[in-house]
Amino acid sequence: FSFSWQTTFQDGGEEVEDGAVYNVTLKKVQIQQAANKGARWLGGEGDQLPPEHTVRQYETSKIRAIKAGTLEKLVENLLTAFGDADFSYISIFLATYRAFASPKTVLELLLDRFGNLETSSHGEVANLNSLESEMVLRAEIASVLRAWLDQCSEDFREPPDYMCLLKLLDYLKNNMPNSDMESRVQNLLKQFQSQEVETVDGFYSTSSSDLVDGEELEISSPEEFSSFQDHVVAEQLTYMDVMLFRRVVPYHCLGSIWSQRDKKENKNLAPTVRATITQFNAVTKCVISTILETRELKIQQRAKIIEKWIHIAHECRILKNFSSLRAIISALQSNSIYRLKTTWMCVSKDILLMYEELSEIFSDHDNYLTSRELLMKEATSKFANLDSSEKENQKKSQKRLQLQKNKGVMQGTVPYLGTFLTDLIMLDTALQDYVEGGLINFEKRRREFEVIAQIKLLQSSCNTYCLTPDQKFIQWFRRQRHLTEEESYKLSREAEAAADINILSPKSQKSMVKRISTLFLGTDVFTPPKEQPLKSSPVGGSSGESTDSASVSSCEFNHSETEDVCLTPVSSPEDPLKKSSVGSDKGYDSDKGSVSSDKGSGSSKGSVFDPGLGSDSGSIPSRDSGSVPSSAPRVLPVYNRQREGSCIIRVSMDGLHASVYKSILITNQDRIPDVTQRALLKHNLEPDAVEDYELVQVISEDKELVFPRDANVFYGMNSHVNFDFILRKKA
Repeated sequence: FSFSWQTTFQDGGEEVEDGAVYNVTLKKVQIQQAANKGARWLGGEGDQLPPEHTVRQYETSKIRAIKAGTLEKLVENLLTAFGDADFSYISIFLATYRAFASPKTVLELLLDRFGNLETSSHGEVANLNSLESEMVLRAEIASVLRAWLDQCSEDFREPPDYMCLLKLLDYLKNNMPNSDMESRVQNLLKQFQSQEVETVDGFYSTSSSDLVDGEELEISSPEEFSSFQDHVVAEQLTYMDVMLFRRVVPYHCLGSIWSQRDKKENKNLAPTVRATITQFNAVTKCVISTILETRELKIQQRAKIIEKWIHIAHECRILKNFSSLRAIISALQSNSIYRLKTTWMCVSKDILLMYEELSEIFSDHDNYLTSRELLMKEATSKFANLDSSEKENQKKSQKRLQLQKNKGVMQGTVPYLGTFLTDLIMLDTALQDYVEGGLINFEKRRREFEVIAQIKLLQSSCNTYCLTPDQKFIQWFRRQRHLTEEESYKLSREAEAAADINILSPKSQKSMVKRISTLFLGTDVFTPPKEQPLKSSPVGGSSGESTDSASVSSCEFNHSETEDVCLTPVSSPEDPLKKSSVGSDKGYDSDKGSVSSDKGSGSSKGSVFDPGLGSDSGSIPSRDSGSVPSSAPRVLPVYNRQREGSCIIRVSMDGLHASVYKSILITNQDRIPDVTQRALLKHNLEPDAVEDYELVQVISEDKELVFPRDANVFYGMNSHVNFDFILRKKA
């Protein structure tokens, strides 16, 4: 018989049970087949035959996807999801459950409540006889445990006792003795016990505190740095980035997890994400130190180092390493480097054009649409797509790319992790953890999993890299002395002051200035921040917690850990060139670990979230076409925009924590006491002290809007400027 079929979906509404709410979708499949063998012998296909020669059959099935439920119901659903045709549920639950439960709690529910046949009220097997019930239940639990060990084995790494793993092993010995699962758990336990307790950084740490005995920080020698070939440096940076990114535990990126890391008791929280940020900062600071640290360099020598880093960034682009690529571009657009105007005049035109193209990748236009599209386009491609608008650069790029292809080894993709952190933070801020009745909002977890799935896909692609460590470079990289913000700014001023302004004739100087102005005026790429004395500069918010905006180095968690990425501060309106898209006050936000961006409405305050970030701007990808379709999600509230009675504002604490922004979702029903209390909680302060604080919106550098005690924040705020607020203690 010849078959053809067409599938349609229909919204079936909701089903409510005790402790759970389900979305129901009706799947209708139309099957058309040839009515008899004679039609087949005549060569007719089912969809080409007249109606009298075909038979149409319709099959309708119901798909149930849990929308919200108690923890018990969510765990029970692990056993029934497959029967409900919710095939992705187990993966979604395992990737996100750490936001609302611990491994111990979930394992106890799964094994003690649902794994014990005598007490289980599992509906699917209620009508089966005892033996069949036991077999079905064992198979379902084994399927869940197998998925748990496959996808999230790190959940069981709990040294030194490994209580969850031992509990699981005991269950398997009693219920599935001598099974493959039992052997696997035993091997995993031995593996964990044999491994030394080590930090995630391990061998790949770039922190000076991790240097082995006998190693010392050193002043970088320009000659030694120049001895490393550009592609070698890019490959080694990629090697280090790959090793760290592959070890990122996806649930560490969840907004509800990452946002808690600045509490004292959580100093070791999300170590895999911290490690990638540390590496990003190390690359950025290495770029700055190699350019500035040697005072004796001449202008041309310093320009050559800048050119070398641009070439290295280009090599990172060929290797699809967007993390180190962005770190290098960020460093070159930091205040201390970009202000070297005389040095930049000596950088060749072709290399400046290359730099411009690389910078455009991270343009913040339309919620970083360019970098998002490029990342998804190349996520699983074998090689980079180096279509360039500049013919000369395109020739060089294609030549280098061809060399990579000739090696016959596919490449993975290393993303800039901050992009995903931003999306997860916005989801965590915009969507509630619980819905009516105190049920866990699992629709929120489905949305989060769409981002987590992208991270996992890219981690898988990194397995295709074939890179080997170059110990000489790695040791050199680890020994680099990282300049503080004060040091880098001071050295930058010294280098510029010492520049021999007579090395160029007046005519050539004029030509060079004209060339650079022509190249970058009117673009969103290359920005010299306004030069300011370090100590008197306003808080720029390069990183959510950096108290200085003068340079890229020394971005800190609570001024103690160099874990956040700091970039260039916002340039002033008087700047001769336009504001840079990459160097414009972005970085890993100390509130949520997201990329921060200030769109510059005249305010010099730092920022945390990307304006316009939300599902409508491409930040949250659609579900896989093969999954169950759902009704269009409601439009999420975003920063800097009021819609559907809600928006997201950013609140900082006046004084010591003035550069640390926390994002808060407000509605048109929220008044000052409510918002103030939430802001205090976000900043880990006592929420009962509401009466001691006043809420102020920053209008400009010299203007503020002070709210009365019972004002409605949504309607009272100025919606034509950035939604930046300050919580200030009353006099």
